[in-house]
Amino acid sequence: MRSLNFIGGEKGGVGKSVLARVIAQYFIDRERPFIGFDTDRSHQSLRRFYADYASATVVDSYEGLDAIAEGLAEDEECSALVDLAAQTFTPLASWIHDSDLLGVLEELSVAVNFWHVMDGSGESVALLESLFDTYGESVNYVLVFNQGRASDFSIFAQSPLKARAESLGAVMIELPKLHEASMRKIDLHNTSFWAAVNVKASGKEGLGLLERQRVKVWLQKAYENLDQVL
Repeated sequence: MRSLNFIGGEKGGVGKSVLARVIAQYFIDRERPFIGFDTDRSHQSLRRFYADYASATVVDSYEGLDAIAEGLAEDEECSALVDLAAQTFTPLASWIHDSDLLGVLEELSVAVNFWHVMDGSGESVALLESLFDTYGESVNYVLVFNQGRASDFSIFAQSPLKARAESLGAVMIELPKLHEASMRKIDLHNTSFWAAVNVKASGKEGLGLLERQRVKVWLQKAYENLDQVL
């Protein structure tokens, strides 16, 4: 089933854009058509690394967000990927409510997935509660424990929200950690993950043989988790 995927977490620096890039590469490698939208006014990582697939949109503009639904209506085979900037929860929720987006997408047979990227902090847990309170059982939830940002997620594990997440059918997955130096080189060269694995770059800032292999292994692990959702 095709899907609309909101990559959020509301908090800055938890790794939302990295996850969005991984999902974009997943769609490409699986030959699954998709359209991407980047809502970050400053960094626009999704557009930067996947310019052929993503366009900019503004969350506080209903007209800008309408392009997401229009794209899904025009192409009956594609899914959509939305990289949400930090602090976009309120305007996005207003648009979804005022436009009856969930009703429209149900008619289009499009599943709605909210990906909540977490960094192990109490703030990530509190923001998740707001997400549950707003959408209840009307959407699908994917909780992403980003190993690249934290190794201890006990605050969530010991929280009543864990049981609530389970009752809502939330899928809980890990985003493995990629070696920091490799990620830094990928970002420095504005490289897609495909190019990072397959293109040999010269110079000390390029990815070497084993670095490319580590990226490949990292992607494979991430894809195994994404298979549970997509």
